[in-house]
Amino acid sequence: MKKFLAVLLALFAVGSFAFAAGRQGGSSSSGSTSTSAGGALIGLAMPETTVLRWVKDGASLKAEAEKRGYRAELQFGNGDQTLQNQQIGNLLTQGAKLLVVGQLNDGVASAVADAARDKVAVIAYDRIIQNSADYDYYLTFNNFKVGQLQGQGIEAGLNLKAATAASPKYITLFAGSPTDGNAFFFYDGAMSVLNPYIKSGVLQVVGPYPETSKDTANFQRIATEGWLPNIAKTRMENLLSGDARNVTLDAVLAPNDTLARAIIEACVADAKYVNKLPVVSGQDAEAASLAMIKNGQQYMTVFKDTAKLAEAAIILADQILKGVANPTVPGAVLASSIGLEAIGDTGRKIVKAYLLDPVNITQANWRDPITAGFITPEEIAANGLQ
Repeated sequence: MKKFLAVLLALFAVGSFAFAAGRQGGSSSSGSTSTSAGGALIGLAMPETTVLRWVKDGASLKAEAEKRGYRAELQFGNGDQTLQNQQIGNLLTQGAKLLVVGQLNDGVASAVADAARDKVAVIAYDRIIQNSADYDYYLTFNNFKVGQLQGQGIEAGLNLKAATAASPKYITLFAGSPTDGNAFFFYDGAMSVLNPYIKSGVLQVVGPYPETSKDTANFQRIATEGWLPNIAKTRMENLLSGDARNVTLDAVLAPNDTLARAIIEACVADAKYVNKLPVVSGQDAEAASLAMIKNGQQYMTVFKDTAKLAEAAIILADQILKGVANPTVPGAVLASSIGLEAIGDTGRKIVKAYLLDPVNITQANWRDPITAGFITPEEIAANGLQ
């Protein structure tokens, strides 16, 4: 009798859960409903919390999924690929029907293979998952254009069009993490703008100079493992006391805001740059860097509205879960349609890469990310951005 009652209670609990999930799955959102997906679980695997944007991305992805009637489980890998793989395994065990993965390195491929085995779709989020043929979708910004905007920022900040080889400008180069496929596109985009000036002698490179990211040996010398600011700061300090000791740097190609601030911090401690800092690029429109742009310390950043990226990821996920044959994402273009098919190359296959457009931010428009709602009121107050 007791066994019968236990079974009955279990069936009742399952039925209640299914009813609740059905109600949740029928909720609506801006322009999309998920009734057919029935409140399925979407697993969100973000890489780490060192870079603030990933915390924001995770929160935005979860909110967008829940707004559309899905359940969402958010995990952060804390910079540890083994941990992230375990988290992905747990999400699969929990019954996730789709994964959105912002990976740390290509070690995530084994977890993606597990997802494919379970017939769970994967969206590579803002970082392509290399060495995998087990997924079909990649969503990011036009990262080659991000680099172009950084190069154009340096071009404008140094007025390179009016500069001459007789009075050259001096630049040193930094790149992002070599485990992040985007770092290569950022760098190559920037160098597509800067290389002509270097070749004409108008711009001289202090330190290693990989003409493109294909110069693997030199690219590794300027790369910043894990996007860690302490690594960038130490390298900058070594440059200032070494290769750049007898010149004054006019610019630094920095691939993101976290590294830009670390580089600027190193420069501020050098008496040579007390009155005039180099032109320093950036990316991510972090509040602390917007404050530096406002105050003239950092020259520019690139605004990638990750709230829009998160929304686009869940719009894409919604279509995949509903079985749409050729998903489309409003405001995004397929990389293959604009000659950038390589952005979707995992080394094992070409996946569908959806690209959103980045925006250049300088002192002239530093408020734009605030107007877009990208910066929180707390960040505005903490960084003096009123």
